Amino acid sequence: MAPTPCALCKSSRALIIRPKNHQKLCKPCFIFLFETEIHNTITSSSLFRPGERIAIGASGGKDSTVLASVLKTLNERHNYGLDLVLLSIDEGIKGYRDDSLETVKRNAVQYDMPLSIVGYDELYGWTMDQVVSQIGKKGNCTYCGVFRRQALDRGAARLGIKHVVTGHNADDVAETVMMNLLRGDLPRLSRATSIVTASAASDIKRSKPLKYAYEKEIVLYAHHKGLDYFSTECIYSPEAFRGSARTLIKNLERVRPSAILDVVKSGEDMAALVPAEVSNPGFSTTGAKDIAVVLDGDAEGEGGCGSSNGRASGGEMAVMEQRLRDQETREGKEIQTGDNETDFTLQGQRHDRHKPTPGAKPSSKGKRLPKQQLQKCGRCGYLSSQSVCKACLLLEGLNRNRPKTQISVSIEEEEISPTLTRRMEGLTTAGPEAANVT
Repeated sequence: MAPTPCALCKSSRALIIRPKNHQKLCKPCFIFLFETEIHNTITSSSLFRPGERIAIGASGGKDSTVLASVLKTLNERHNYGLDLVLLSIDEGIKGYRDDSLETVKRNAVQYDMPLSIVGYDELYGWTMDQVVSQIGKKGNCTYCGVFRRQALDRGAARLGIKHVVTGHNADDVAETVMMNLLRGDLPRLSRATSIVTASAASDIKRSKPLKYAYEKEIVLYAHHKGLDYFSTECIYSPEAFRGSARTLIKNLERVRPSAILDVVKSGEDMAALVPAEVSNPGFSTTGAKDIAVVLDGDAEGEGGCGSSNGRASGGEMAVMEQRLRDQETREGKEIQTGDNETDFTLQGQRHDRHKPTPGAKPSSKGKRLPKQQLQKCGRCGYLSSQSVCKACLLLEGLNRNRPKTQISVSIEEEEISPTLTRRMEGLTTAGPEAANVT
């Protein structure tokens, strides 16, 4: 049987079947086509401007490693004129993040890019290992999502950078669309499908150049380019709600390979139907085309691994979430659609439609959200739409349950303590009866 020729060049032997459309390609054509599609995404969305400093959110995984490699290649090939920097967040997860950071350090040398690392322990006084030991595995992704978003902002601000790119791919976006559909969260659905998101808590924007790239094709690109990346998943992520959405998307992909992009496109179409005052409440995006505003601490807004499981875990997470909901209600953030039939809160909850009063004229105007004013968090100084940012609210619950004092005696202290030594000698001499004496 004769070898199948490449569908593009028609001369080389096809070695790769694209997961996206089952097109048969040779290795050079696949790599070039993959990079060209990313370039088309960047140019069609006008993601960058010449001379712009860009921070690449680098975790050491396949997505961020491929993103750094492709951006370096395209920056040189098409003369973007970008100043690329690697920005990593150390969540403090032993056996996972410490190993992946070693990969990021190697990437920084391989791609000749400066690297900056910001740690949770430095910013918040907690590592994720400590957070999980305190609250358990249910709901920990919500903490991590809020902390990570703020850490990315602070890390970029330290570097004087206003634009962060992340490695979220088409699979991630499709999973986020599915998660928000399952929760009925239309506002967050609108923000999650945008390729560029601006944070309401800072002037730093984020973009997803790999938004239309399949995860399987990213793995193929990394393999055939021989990229150095870390392949182990976060040890806490299996507990996240995102895992359920991921399983559903993968099952759909087996039946219909284009299902991932179909879900992304459907999410974009539905997001276009969400009123601007719902998706971007109280914030003006004049002059910023296709830019969605992500509220302070909205960890799932751009495909993060935040989970709603913690809301039902019955611990500190439920208390924190309830406090956030109560505060948002007091701020008057509930909105109503103009037709007065269905209203939604910012959490995406659907309420019963209001029956019009007989004989009353239908109102042409719905409730308008008040203009939210950015202010500094009263505790950490981070810009927030609330008097206290969500990270500080979560930290409040953690710190309240942290032991205030700890009494311990080291081995060295035991050896040099004459009182302790005499007591131990006395117990040894007196025998077991002494142990019962108080």
